[in-house]
Amino acid sequence: MSIDLQSSFSGTRPVAPAHAFDIGRLAEWMREHVDGFNGRVNVEQFKGGQSNPTFLLESAGGRYVLRRKPPGELLPSAHAVEREYRVIRALAQTDVPVAKTFALCEDAGVIGSPFYLMEYVEGRIFWDAALPDMTSEARAAIYGEMNRVIAALHSVDPDAIGLGDYGRTGNYIERQVARWTRQYRASETERIEAADALIDWLPEHIPRGDERRIVHGDYRLDNVVFHPHEARIVAVLDWELSTLGHPLVDFAYHCMIWHMQAGARRGLVGLDIAALGIPDEKTYLKRYLEKVARASRSAVPEADWGYYLVFNMFRLVGILQGVMARALQGNASSALALETGRRTRPLAEQAWALARQVDALR
Repeated sequence: MSIDLQSSFSGTRPVAPAHAFDIGRLAEWMREHVDGFNGRVNVEQFKGGQSNPTFLLESAGGRYVLRRKPPGELLPSAHAVEREYRVIRALAQTDVPVAKTFALCEDAGVIGSPFYLMEYVEGRIFWDAALPDMTSEARAAIYGEMNRVIAALHSVDPDAIGLGDYGRTGNYIERQVARWTRQYRASETERIEAADALIDWLPEHIPRGDERRIVHGDYRLDNVVFHPHEARIVAVLDWELSTLGHPLVDFAYHCMIWHMQAGARRGLVGLDIAALGIPDEKTYLKRYLEKVARASRSAVPEADWGYYLVFNMFRLVGILQGVMARALQGNASSALALETGRRTRPLAEQAWALARQVDALR
């Protein structure tokens, strides 16, 4: 089955019935809390995204983006729009490009769940890692810019911008493995033997060493907005999973496109990336390490890198299982949620196969 990623995920659509809210009540709240807003507002829902429903608001005074927690029963600590708002505001004083924020509403009585408002950033969002219809030079520039921005994020001192308490300190990977194990179990819709094996394997093979930086948690091509005409990122989106953690784990998540099939999986496997002008994974990692000036080392042990990839695959397994659970409950934010959720089993099996390769390297 062929999927048109651009039409499936980009643009807006009418608000899904499960996510509808009182627009008049929202406009009333905006008049009180958003400087310069005065009047009526039209609301549409963005097609992309599986987690926090996101909406385009249009009024006579301009356009805004609203991010809210989904309605219904939610997993503990999930969909924390309050944290998104906080990290975006803090990063506005750094070299990391983010959208301007306007206001946070923690009162679920306004539209049914907490939400925040930020500016609508004009630009391009790319959904296909192959970047079709671009020249090899343009592709190289896009990938170079993605590398630059995540390196800039991982170079920020969290204490210097008031985010020293944005996450717990120490044993980041151990805590993340435990967290995503709980999330997976809480969303489990069927038994997947490979996922069970990963749950046993991951805590026993954590690499030594820990680092503390702001991590995005979901940094990928379609979570950044590029300038309309330049290979320059003007905003990094979707900070829901951000925290303080190990930057290499965050970077490994970003590098999973080199392990995913091209096409509907939005990866690079099966493509002649050299001909496309896209760097290979090792080159991309080396460039990142140079940018963040890692004095402790200039390379990452192969087994450690493999572990970081396995963990991130498992974390995505947990996310996909959550998407499937919400789809079955009827409150998922994407029309393709069920199809997305069906990726859980094959991804778990791929991660377990890679884990066995990591064992062979030790």
